Amino acid sequence: MRHKQSDYLHWAKMQSRAPYNLATSGVRSFPLHELPFDFTRMEIHGDNRYGYGPLQSAIARHSGVAPECVVEAAGTSMANHLAMAAILEGGDQVLIEQPVYGPILDAALYLEADVRRFPRRAENGFAIDPAEVRRSLTAQTRLIVLTNLHNPTSVLTPETILREIGEMAAEAGALVLVDEVYLDAVYDDTPPTAFQLGPQFVVTSSLTKVYGVSGLRCGWILAEPALAWKMRRLNDLYGSLPAHPAELLSVAAFQNLGLLRDRARRVLDADRALLSSFLDAHPEMQATRTAFGTTCFARVPGAQTDAFLARLRDEQETSAVPGRFFEMPEYIRIGMGVDTEMFREGLRRVGLALATSGASAVN
Repeated sequence: MRHKQSDYLHWAKMQSRAPYNLATSGVRSFPLHELPFDFTRMEIHGDNRYGYGPLQSAIARHSGVAPECVVEAAGTSMANHLAMAAILEGGDQVLIEQPVYGPILDAALYLEADVRRFPRRAENGFAIDPAEVRRSLTAQTRLIVLTNLHNPTSVLTPETILREIGEMAAEAGALVLVDEVYLDAVYDDTPPTAFQLGPQFVVTSSLTKVYGVSGLRCGWILAEPALAWKMRRLNDLYGSLPAHPAELLSVAAFQNLGLLRDRARRVLDADRALLSSFLDAHPEMQATRTAFGTTCFARVPGAQTDAFLARLRDEQETSAVPGRFFEMPEYIRIGMGVDTEMFREGLRRVGLALATSGASAVN
């Protein structure tokens, strides 16, 4: 039977919120009144048949690609769905990282792909081991899917590894889909998009996680022109035209990315320092530490994660994402970048929940 839902997104919409919300995935919202924009220029309708020209150009400049390679999409989740739906036929083999962001796997299952997996192992810091990819790759593989930065761990995959995976894909006649929605959270020496590594790469991203403008739903796909056109035509099935006011504001966001980025970075840097101190004080919570990203994946001692999260919510008014949504039920995902004082207090309450569970090494 075809898979028709995302349990993670249902949980995120209905159960994730709490006074001390560590279940976030992106930075706090950028205030609309602080975005430099002449609101007398706002229009309800605009000229967008298969892409709004100024937005296509803005995305292309940001990515260093030609505009004909850009496909607009309603956020990264829709971008991933469109990309996979345009590439795969029912029964085609797709190779997906594990652990993975749940809706990526859900979309592949919905498309009735033959889903195979390659592991990103905790003992290896959740880095991609190309040998694991090669072991899982077959002559029937049509698509390899990964996230960079990795969701949920924020681990960066270097260009050398991406190139090696691209070479494997080319040998097998496959494509590589890289979800880069978190990549711009590498603030210093931000890597270029993997799309520039070769024609076998397809990339998805958006402004939803790193820039605080999630409500604009400004997502995109980077693909070779013929495949990009196929995706645009496929998108006709999901909606005639995007909301033009959101397109206008998205162009303004691209014109002021430095402003949005600096505001988010200040909060993220402060939160990461707090998280580092917290993990130092709680060595029983094993986590792969990174210098970037908006999320951290931490192992809860005792592995009774659901009971721990229920107690954390009921007794401490604090939420975090259950690791079962990433196929790692002994873990939780902690989100940063929203409000530093809230984050500080939320971590303190996680510590209290650890202490009352008898799992904490400190009181």
